[in-house]
Amino acid sequence: MKNTSNSPFVFDVSDPMRSGMVEHRTQTGPSPTRIGPEMIAIPEGYDVTVDATLTPLGEAIMVDATIQARLQGECVRCLKTITPDTTLTVSQVFATTPDFVVGDPDDEEETEAVPLIQHDMVDLLQSVIDEAGITLPFNPVCPDGCADDAEVPGLDHLDDGSADSDDSDDSDSGAARSIDPRWSGLEKFL
Repeated sequence: MKNTSNSPFVFDVSDPMRSGMVEHRTQTGPSPTRIGPEMIAIPEGYDVTVDATLTPLGEAIMVDATIQARLQGECVRCLKTITPDTTLTVSQVFATTPDFVVGDPDDEEETEAVPLIQHDMVDLLQSVIDEAGITLPFNPVCPDGCADDAEVPGLDHLDDGSADSDDSDDSDSGAARSIDPRWSGLEKFL
């Protein structure tokens, strides 16, 4: 996974760690890697804006960040390209030493390591990747519905739960009209 010093996810925390004062920073730059699930993601190189609050915690720093970016993906219904904007929120503590947060020594489930501050820098990339994997849809669809979305004739009665007496007559022409032609290949399985 690529990550460079011009990444919008990398913050120099030397000033807030020295002063002990909370700082707010905004950084914009290209995404160093593709971030998101298979069907929709922030592509590598797309601009990302990170608004971060850096809060010193003694031998650690908490970074609360809001990430804004444009996504690129494919609608799973019509396969058209979609490019919605997204906002992700992450909170991550970075420690100066690996033993900053010590949990119950008898609790074997608490083995998650706190990321470290390295050379007065913190990198939010992994936190953003994790949040995108949880937040972004695995099956994205067109925001305003697909252009080909249309009601299937003869199935209006399913919307309100009642059937018209006119719809109960299954003539061959009525049944043919109510079947979506894209599903015609499934008839052989019935």
